[in-house]
Amino acid sequence: MRINLKYLRIRLFYKMLEPFSNRQRKKRMEMFSTYISDCDIEVPRILDLGGQPEIWQHILQPLNITILNLPGITVPVSKSVHYITYIEGDACNVAQYEDFSFDVVFSNSVIEHVGDNEQQKSFANEVHRLAKSYWIQTPSKYFPIEAHCGIPFWWYLPRSFRELMIERWRKKLPKWTEMVEGTTVLTKARIKELFPQATIKSESVFGFVKSYIAYYRS
Repeated sequence: MRINLKYLRIRLFYKMLEPFSNRQRKKRMEMFSTYISDCDIEVPRILDLGGQPEIWQHILQPLNITILNLPGITVPVSKSVHYITYIEGDACNVAQYEDFSFDVVFSNSVIEHVGDNEQQKSFANEVHRLAKSYWIQTPSKYFPIEAHCGIPFWWYLPRSFRELMIERWRKKLPKWTEMVEGTTVLTKARIKELFPQATIKSESVFGFVKSYIAYYRS
């Protein structure tokens, strides 16, 4: 029963978060639609690193999208206004494509999951290599509710307390705990370090910074 209640708490958190997240994604994709509408290319080639096709339903302009994800992660859609290609691979080492194979690299809430600082750097290097323009979004640690585990002010809690919580979760929900444990949020300074040419936009909700977008258009 305790395990079921644990799952119920997490399911309830994500269920409550879903309408809010959908609104934020829709608003974000509307901004991205404006971003690509200013491009001179009629149908830009977009590489989505680590994404899912459902996020693209918020854009009505037909696009040529390649979605790269780890094996077994992507959930294809049956119908779309976009031409979507699905491939499997590592966003930190996209060896199957040559330099500047795309017009824009897009990524939504992925770089914080790729690993440590070196992996994040490899991810950023691939973004720069694969396209001259990019749009990279990642959550902020300053938002009161942590988006992955649902614990208020998670990143401000003592490390020892966080480690204790993770050990408790690991016994009941090992896969979910692996995701939480493998999340490394980036500061605005770190984002600027990885994407020095980018404009950094802060997305705020109720006065709190929810996430950052690093974008650059060549």
